Amino acid sequence: MKATSRARALVGNVKVILCVLIIAIAVVTVQTRSSVVYAQDLSALARLDPQGSSIKDKGMGLALDLALNQPVPYRIHFLDGPPRLIIDFREVDFGGASPVALDKAARVQDLSWGPFLAGWSRLVAVLDTPLALTSADEVRAADGSAVVRLRFTPTTAAAFSDAIATQGDPTAMADWSLPAPAVVDAPIRRQTGDRPLRVVLDPGHGGIDPGADAGKLTEAGLMLSFALELSDLLTRAGLQVELTRRTDVFVPLETRISVARAAGADVFLSLHADAVAEGEATGATIYRLDESASDTATQKLAERHDRADLLAGIDLSGHDDEVAGVLMDLARLETQPRADRLAEKLAASIKGAGLKMHRRPVQGAAFSVLKSADIPSLLLETGFLSSEADRALLLDPAWRAQLQNAILIGLQGWAIDDAAEARLIRQ
Repeated sequence: MKATSRARALVGNVKVILCVLIIAIAVVTVQTRSSVVYAQDLSALARLDPQGSSIKDKGMGLALDLALNQPVPYRIHFLDGPPRLIIDFREVDFGGASPVALDKAARVQDLSWGPFLAGWSRLVAVLDTPLALTSADEVRAADGSAVVRLRFTPTTAAAFSDAIATQGDPTAMADWSLPAPAVVDAPIRRQTGDRPLRVVLDPGHGGIDPGADAGKLTEAGLMLSFALELSDLLTRAGLQVELTRRTDVFVPLETRISVARAAGADVFLSLHADAVAEGEATGATIYRLDESASDTATQKLAERHDRADLLAGIDLSGHDDEVAGVLMDLARLETQPRADRLAEKLAASIKGAGLKMHRRPVQGAAFSVLKSADIPSLLLETGFLSSEADRALLLDPAWRAQLQNAILIGLQGWAIDDAAEARLIRQ
């Protein structure tokens, strides 16, 4: 409940943040080197207010103020032979305003404006000397109107030519209404039964981290062989399987999550065989992320993990911990109940196969490998190396095959129910 409450409480903050971002987008971004300016994408026609507009000399430079009834996107570029200032607006109705009446600047030898392309208007000012853009603002008033304020200073012919060269050919744009679409990876969607279930198996420990041991038997080696056998079984059953490691190598805990996300995993299952120093523990145990640990999990991932790899299809680079944390908590609101149902399915399947489980077969924990916000993740303790009975079972090929088959049945049953729910959600 803690993660749920936190996520809901912070949704309001997200809305505020998004509103601030939307307002910020309306502010013109000046790219001095390329002399190109972009503003937010508004489709309604803007109208020029001649009374509030002016074009006049400012020292040896130029001051251009255009009053509009609403903000409007615009681009600025220059042409030579003779020097010209070009401003393209999307879209301004200049109405019956006279360019001659507005032009009070000695720097501007001729001024014209009007429709240019569909959805675009153009202002052209022929200059008596090369100028450089030094500032650009679009100041909004409380009534929704705006003033485009541009300031220019003299520059050398060489610098003017360089600016034109770096801005590219503005007339070569194939689509003036929209920027070129960004190339992005296809989103990873929740499985609906129309493709094989994607499972990432994570043999615990490895390399310099052997895990628990009993004589020459190590948890890392035992779980690697178990995972390879389980992978073969799942693959033959039609599932798509990836392993976080296939040899005795060390894989950092958070890298294991990255492997799962890169594989587009529907399920992440970490395999272990622990040992206890005191007392007696036997039987298989399934661990899911404890709800009381989810806030800490979100915080740690936001602080330490690669921001481009926190959520499938969402690059959180540049976003602060608050935004990243809220988005991960929101994702976990859907993911965690799915992981809980998977834990219950696996426990029922293992018990149904007549295999021994711990007296508390499903437990909560804060293991790092359970902290993925968007992939149902579980940790399965197949048994305890500290138990002589469990060690004998873990080394018994027939028992291993029984447990592996129970895992398959549990995954298949969960996948059917999960896909049915996903189809209802999409409808």
